[in-house]
Amino acid sequence: MRRPARSRNLQIEAGAVEVMPFARIRLRHRLRSPGFVLVTSVPPLETQSANPRRSTPNSPAEDHLERAGLETLPLEGLRLADVGEAAHARHWLRGGFPLSFTARSEVDSLAWRRNFLQTFLERDLRQMGVQIPALALRRFWNMVAHYHGQTWNGAELARALSVNESTVRRYLALMTGVFMVRQLPPWFENSGKRQVKAPKIYVRDSGLLHALLGVTNARDLEHHPKVGASWEGYAIEEVLKALRPDDAYYWATYNDAEIDLLLFKDSKRIGVEQADGRSQTHPVDADRPHGSEARPSVGRVSRRAALCPRRQS
Repeated sequence: MRRPARSRNLQIEAGAVEVMPFARIRLRHRLRSPGFVLVTSVPPLETQSANPRRSTPNSPAEDHLERAGLETLPLEGLRLADVGEAAHARHWLRGGFPLSFTARSEVDSLAWRRNFLQTFLERDLRQMGVQIPALALRRFWNMVAHYHGQTWNGAELARALSVNESTVRRYLALMTGVFMVRQLPPWFENSGKRQVKAPKIYVRDSGLLHALLGVTNARDLEHHPKVGASWEGYAIEEVLKALRPDDAYYWATYNDAEIDLLLFKDSKRIGVEQADGRSQTHPVDADRPHGSEARPSVGRVSRRAALCPRRQS
């Protein structure tokens, strides 16, 4: 008698989107044997950890499912691993939403993303019980796009939007909670250096970032002043999706020493630098000034890597 293959159990976290067609794409890459799939909704925001030092908190439901032997597979959009390295330029420009990535033309993709921005603010958030005016959130989202990759400065954004600082903090918490904005917390320890202690903010999907910035095609992106910040955010998202670290931070001092991404995984520290191919950034290394300054402040870095886009010929 043929022995049955070992099954795998997967839990899929689904947001307010049509998930089953996309789930088939993701599961094709994950399931190599028969198994069961449990589709659940995203846990309520109030159940998530409020610990700012933990970048990937688990809800009580997730912890229970992990103890039961279930693997959590969040539906975060198409990853670079899903579309292939050859399509990385298209993936960077259009983002990970399947209908945006698979659109027939750049015009159709941009139209889909602009429509998504409108319907998400005017319909989806309303259905979640959010009473903040859609116009106010759209202005805030546009401002976040222009501050993409920079440290959070609530006072400056509040002045630009003509609101108080507590209001922009509330907007930021909301957009972070619905997974549209990422706050990358700083890593700091007691040392003699003046270290940055404010989080960096990113629009999580590169396609939505480009729609907010008015980038319509690859040529516009290549010549846009935010191309470096765009690549940094895209690379960070793809690294986090691929490695699934226990925690993720950035490290910086006011003397311009910086590590773009500091990962903690299996008791190891991994330093990652991003470059758009034209900027003079380097992997964290003790032979370079930034690396020598970072070394005593972040501890021993087990691995170092630099990421830059492959230029199209």
